[in-house]
Amino acid sequence: MKEPTEIQSGAGQAAQRGRMPDGATRAAQSRSAALRGRVRDQRRSPARPRLWFELALIGISYWVYSLARNAVPEQEAIAQKHASWIWDFEQSLGVAVERSVNHAVDGVGWLITGMNYYYATLHFIVTIGVLVWLYRRHPGRYAAARTVLFVTTGIALVGFYFFPLAPPRLMTDGGFIDTVKTHGTWGSTASGPATHVSNQFAAMPSMHIGWSMWCGLAIFFLARRTWVRVLGLLYPAATLVVIVSTANHFWMDAVGGELCLLLGFLTARWIYHAWPYRLPRVPARETAEEPITVPEPYSTPAVGTAR
Repeated sequence: MKEPTEIQSGAGQAAQRGRMPDGATRAAQSRSAALRGRVRDQRRSPARPRLWFELALIGISYWVYSLARNAVPEQEAIAQKHASWIWDFEQSLGVAVERSVNHAVDGVGWLITGMNYYYATLHFIVTIGVLVWLYRRHPGRYAAARTVLFVTTGIALVGFYFFPLAPPRLMTDGGFIDTVKTHGTWGSTASGPATHVSNQFAAMPSMHIGWSMWCGLAIFFLARRTWVRVLGLLYPAATLVVIVSTANHFWMDAVGGELCLLLGFLTARWIYHAWPYRLPRVPARETAEEPITVPEPYSTPAVGTAR
């Protein structure tokens, strides 16, 4: 029969074994802690993305965006109703300036033609250019900035589906001028044969404004030269003038685009625990100093010879 002290000792050892994890449990906890540490480090200083992955991601994402945007049913009756509602609302506020601007700019042939080409091309050229610039010069901020753009665009798709909106140029009784048709401008999907493959009632929110403001903010906060930073701020302002002058959007569509962009920034702030432009310019793992290696012959102290 065991002595009481032995029984107590055995119980204590059993309780201690219950409290202390075995080897497998400790290994699992170590792996979990290491994973949490990697995720935390990735949030604080995102790694440089792989070029092939980014190219594939951007290409696939834009393809999916185009499919989803054009898959939204073109509910013309509802889109016309929404356009009339927005136009009446702006008139009640005394800020319905789109038609006056549209007619005034249309009278200047070279100007409106330039705006038509601006609308058709810069939306893609500048956005791709800023993405390339961020990837090359600000790799530590690229992933977060790209997340803002992707989230903004994803939210816009929801708006296209739930709030179909006819642009001013397609309003039944709006009195707006379709400047692309009038001046025979090439390259825009807003009018002409391309209308058969592009959803014409996906005007709210305006991604011309959402993307241009994304570009402008990146340039303003990260560019070094003052004149380049000023151009960054002027780009979304010029885009707003263009979308109104060409009757492709109401100015309220621009407000919708800005709200989507705001949600995109808030999402990136939540994921990375910092605003995209406050992250390190270069990932921490690339700036860490490499260990200095010393050849073996020089690693031991020299022994002086006796004289």
